[in-house]
Amino acid sequence: MQSVSPRRVLVPALMLAASLFVVAFHHHVNFARSSKAETTTLQPALILWAWERREDLTFIDSKQISVAYLARTIFLRAEGVVTKPRLQPLSTPAGTTVIPVARIESDRETPPRLSDNQARDAAIEISQLALLPNVLMVQVDFDATTTQRQFYRTLLIELRKRMPPATKLSITALASWCQGDNWLANLPIDEAVPMLFRMGHDRNAILSRLSGDGFRMTRCESTAGISTDEHIDNLPAVSRLYVFNPSSWNRDALNKVMETYER
Repeated sequence: MQSVSPRRVLVPALMLAASLFVVAFHHHVNFARSSKAETTTLQPALILWAWERREDLTFIDSKQISVAYLARTIFLRAEGVVTKPRLQPLSTPAGTTVIPVARIESDRETPPRLSDNQARDAAIEISQLALLPNVLMVQVDFDATTTQRQFYRTLLIELRKRMPPATKLSITALASWCQGDNWLANLPIDEAVPMLFRMGHDRNAILSRLSGDGFRMTRCESTAGISTDEHIDNLPAVSRLYVFNPSSWNRDALNKVMETYER
């Protein structure tokens, strides 16, 4: 057996420790750590989306509410991947289950080539979110067009390979993806969250069909995503409800959501 220089062991270890520190530092998030056993048992049915703004959510009950926060934005440009970390502070109570969200944007001036290498590089960036504390699930937010679906599929397959097996994978989904469009069926995801807001001219038709059979796709049937400024009368019963607020969250906004949609 060959002897190994202490330097050859120490340098890679220090580099790994430094990279993990950078991942946590760039988010400016005030989270208290919990054990892996505690994290896997925390699965509140109400999840608040916290987007790119200063958010103080220390008033929530972490036993009843999770937080899905924008952790980084991935810009696809030509053959490259440009990452922007979260810049705004976010505070939650100790033990809160958090879901870091990666938003993917396509550059309009320099459209992406959507190559396999680009999908792999984006997956590597997103997979780092699973290393953050209290993370039960990672969520990807990408409004993929029809021509971008194969790229998105490749990205999700790569991402699933690079995340710990116990970490779940969630994606947001256009409502149309969950009503008759079966392209989600074979994706390596644990849930798809149908976005029932900002639906444009399809809103009335989608909500009308929703009041009948609900969501047809298996990946979509247990979740829904809504916004505080677009009330939905016929929201189907779901086991996990994600809520977006155009403004910063406060106790009054949260109480209104719980009173309106409590099941």
